[in-house]
Amino acid sequence: MHSSIKNLINIKNNIKVNLNKLKINNQIKVIAVSKTFKIDKILPLINQGHIHFGENKVQEAIEKWTTVKKENSKIRLHMIGKLQSNKVKLAVNIFDYIHSVDSEKLAKKISDESSKIDKKIKIFIQVNIGEEIQKSGVEKNNLEKLISCCKDLKLDLVGLMCIPPINTDPIKYFRDMQKLTYNHGFSELSMGMSSDYIQAVENSATFIRIGSAIFGARS
Repeated sequence: MHSSIKNLINIKNNIKVNLNKLKINNQIKVIAVSKTFKIDKILPLINQGHIHFGENKVQEAIEKWTTVKKENSKIRLHMIGKLQSNKVKLAVNIFDYIHSVDSEKLAKKISDESSKIDKKIKIFIQVNIGEEIQKSGVEKNNLEKLISCCKDLKLDLVGLMCIPPINTDPIKYFRDMQKLTYNHGFSELSMGMSSDYIQAVENSATFIRIGSAIFGARS
């Protein structure tokens, strides 16, 4: 069995054990973050039937996934990195989910470009939960306005996403996101990576984004 398959099985088992202890019934979707990895490293997971994969660069995703997605219609590709407006036209063609909507301008562009090809992209709004100057995401006090904008544009807005500050205990930020998700009535929450996915799912994450714990360290 390929190491990536073993790692994914272990991650799913860890989640199951921890959620059972807390009597949480959420269905957790694991996004295998395949950015920078060649397709031959990813194929064992595809052949095993895994469907959720994440990339953070549009051009890399197009080069890597265009043929594979044509051959595997069940695959769902997630844009998890910052998306520039000038790349939206390409992004909506290859991605099924965009996790990094953080402005009305970007929301409008996604609406325009996805309408042209009659494709419903599932959208997450990225929240700058740690209020970090250098990080993307909408501030909490502007979230309501952006949610309204996405709804007015008839985007398929499914939930919120965050990346907590590095080198800090993420629990506080995960709890904040849990509250925001509940208060706005969303069913999906995208948070948690290789180092903190257990804490994320314990705080209502439904999509976790895992790279190195599945594929190993990036070179």
